[in-house]
Amino acid sequence: MQKIIQMISKNKIKLIHSLEKKKYRNEEGMFVAEGPKMMEELLGIWQPTYVAGTQEWFDRNTLPDGIERDVVTPVELERASLLRTPQQVLGLFPLPKHTADIASVAQKELCLALDGVQDPGNIGTIIRLADWFGITHVFCSEDTCDIFSPKAIQATMGAVARVQVHYTDLAKELARTKAPIYGTHLDGENMYEKTLTSNGVIVMGNEGKGISKEVAELVTSRLYIPPFPSNRDKVESLNVAIATAIVCGEFRRQIILR
Repeated sequence: MQKIIQMISKNKIKLIHSLEKKKYRNEEGMFVAEGPKMMEELLGIWQPTYVAGTQEWFDRNTLPDGIERDVVTPVELERASLLRTPQQVLGLFPLPKHTADIASVAQKELCLALDGVQDPGNIGTIIRLADWFGITHVFCSEDTCDIFSPKAIQATMGAVARVQVHYTDLAKELARTKAPIYGTHLDGENMYEKTLTSNGVIVMGNEGKGISKEVAELVTSRLYIPPFPSNRDKVESLNVAIATAIVCGEFRRQIILR
């Protein structure tokens, strides 16, 4: 059946552009996701309130009845898109409401805590890593980048639909936690020489400052990722997303070998 090509209303474009800012995402209770891969991942779990896509995208995908939609040209989509290069489709999704606390989650399984991570690409990549390593909860300090910012959400590649991201008073929550609390430090113990648990919290800090003093005081096990070889000149530190991947990989490796 031939679909009628439509225009996205000025009010809808204004709404989409406003969601680039956290203030309006919170007010509207929505965020923007763009691109075929992202939409494929999210549509398997969440239902959007609105979708704008090209005829080509709609020919390959079926939406449930009741979802507002516009079939548009690539030029029209470019007017609404928050990306430099629009990718066939964008959708508006309700902000999820997750309820969990670190103490209860960490007692049963491994979770991540992000303390002041600022770069949207880093936080998005970390959520994608969490999904890869089977970590379903990530707890963020209130000054950590908003995962639902356009750049961060795109960097998750849809993993945000499977990983619950919580914003909280991190120090307050960690103070109530009885499970092991791991943190990466330059003066920590060699991670590869330490027995790591299958539950607890892995704290990753700000890109430049590391873990805040308040949170660092609550860490019960300080881990160090050693360079190789140890005696040669090296960079001062690792990117926080790369460090997260190395740490999570070692935790999971030890579980597999037990």
